[in-house]
Amino acid sequence: MKSCLFKHGLSSTSLLKTHLTSLICRRSHSIESSPQKKLGLKNVKHIIAVSSAKGGVGKSTTSVNLAVSLATTFKQRVGILDGDIYGPSVPKMLNLSGQPTVSGPGLMNPKENYRVKSMSFGYFLEGDDPVVWRGPMVKQAFDRLLFSTDWGVLDVLVVDMPPGTGDAQINLAQRIPLTGAILISTPQDVAMIDVRRGAQMFLKTKVPILGVVGNMTVHQCSKCGHEEHLFGSGGVQKFAEEYHLPVLANLPLHVSIQEGADKGVPVTLGAPTSPAAAAYDALAGGVLKRLAALEGEDGAEG
Repeated sequence: MKSCLFKHGLSSTSLLKTHLTSLICRRSHSIESSPQKKLGLKNVKHIIAVSSAKGGVGKSTTSVNLAVSLATTFKQRVGILDGDIYGPSVPKMLNLSGQPTVSGPGLMNPKENYRVKSMSFGYFLEGDDPVVWRGPMVKQAFDRLLFSTDWGVLDVLVVDMPPGTGDAQINLAQRIPLTGAILISTPQDVAMIDVRRGAQMFLKTKVPILGVVGNMTVHQCSKCGHEEHLFGSGGVQKFAEEYHLPVLANLPLHVSIQEGADKGVPVTLGAPTSPAAAAYDALAGGVLKRLAALEGEDGAEG
């Protein structure tokens, strides 16, 4: 049975616009341009952006596995926000669907699986519905998904950023009270060009960069064990040295990661003893160390 939001026969994107507007418009005046923790974010300790400034390098898969590793291996209270309005994929990877419910204060309740709370535009879409919206409406929808979700008490909120370095990305970097950002890329020079642009965007918006992640750095044949660098090697390390950033992890290219994403069972859970899961755990551990270091710096300044 379809939700009551669909009983009038309107398209799901139109309904989302109507629903979100009627649900939260009375709160919009309190969402300011300055990066402050408003409404549902008030009990979130750290907000980190995972960005690639480019599509197709595994950013969303990395974001989901990072969130699940933080929640399950390191026992953190974790949420993930799917920032890609046009191509939301977090619901699929977390094996979740259906529209969020609404709490008493008028905030939306995040959907949860694998100890990770999540909010995504994908929860409001049906089937192959496209999102044919211009920038201002996308910005408004993102604000409401972020600020008008009842995240509760979280240690870390992972924001899976949309690809690119345009208005949408700059707006998010400026409006979200980010603790820091993680840059992810495959090793080849073509991908690193965009990562450099992404780094400059965060530097210009004064967002600390926690480190860089190399994705799909090596492929190991599941039959013979032969290793091959399909996307080249050394690019991520060179970039990290140029920008004086740590390499938080080098993630492999392995079929188990793809299979887990498609099944909605992240490899960190589906194959917890695998080298792939160990790589994501190393990433999560590195992120927590960087967050602790930033806390120490803030304490010293205070």
